[in-house]
Amino acid sequence: MKLSFALALMATTAAAFSPVATNTRVSTSLNAVTTAQIKELREATGAGMMDCKKVLNQFDGDVEAAAEELRKKGLATADKKASRVAAEGKIATAKVGGRTVLVECNCETDFVAKDDSFGKFADSAALAAASLDSDDMEALMGADVGGSSLEDVRTGLVSKIGENIQVRRIASRGDDSTTTGAYIHMNRIGVLVEIEGGTSELCTDVAMHVAAMNPLYATRDDVPAEDIEKERAFLTEQVADSGKPEEIIKKMVEGRLNKFLAENCLVDQTYVKTNDRTVQKYLEENGAKMIGFTRIMVGEGIEKKADDFASEVASMAAGNV
Repeated sequence: MKLSFALALMATTAAAFSPVATNTRVSTSLNAVTTAQIKELREATGAGMMDCKKVLNQFDGDVEAAAEELRKKGLATADKKASRVAAEGKIATAKVGGRTVLVECNCETDFVAKDDSFGKFADSAALAAASLDSDDMEALMGADVGGSSLEDVRTGLVSKIGENIQVRRIASRGDDSTTTGAYIHMNRIGVLVEIEGGTSELCTDVAMHVAAMNPLYATRDDVPAEDIEKERAFLTEQVADSGKPEEIIKKMVEGRLNKFLAENCLVDQTYVKTNDRTVQKYLEENGAKMIGFTRIMVGEGIEKKADDFASEVASMAAGNV
């Protein structure tokens, strides 16, 4: 009896301490994922703490594998959100050599437009754009930003923030033979000015004027002939029934046409910062000549969705969201 009990005890002990089969994988428990690992993954991906903890547990604490999984999920998230209207955002600027650029980055809400991470993304996109030799969007999205493509950074930000985020367009001016400068108003209006001679500071001063006054043309030479004829026809129709002689009507029309051009051509406008000279005169005083300008505004041309708040609340209450 004692011998049988001893043999049974020995068999149990041997089984308890036998090595685990080599083809058996022992997963790390949730509690075994360290705070340091979660912190490292969050810093690398920008994902939420619980998402990081969950995927780290899935991959037994392998930060690199977990980051790749989150990146894949981010791509899926970005694809789902891509159809949503993104008409808010920020215009960022950067300069490399003689090339100055504006880049418009869009999101869905004004709240996200003011987010630091979104702002840094827009700034990095502008710097990448300024480093290119063209305004090609495909080249921009493939540009290296901190070891990743700008497109990968964008999809990661979509996953982190939860909104549709897009890099919409590049505007650029200048080369090593000209002078350029930019002005951004409230992150929503961006202006580039290009001149011969002068300084970047002078360009910025004129760009501020453009942001405020929104001229249609840089100089009279930039006005298309069809625009002049269209305006002349409009003005002629206005005074056709005045009863005045034809020669007087022609003079009236040309006078009003000249006023139209003075009001809508940048160099003919009164410079807003001094209000005592034209932009042309201001440039001449600083040894510069106007080449051109570019003005863009966040969301212009994007059809915004009209929100029906009551219907949205009713849908949420019904569990349809």
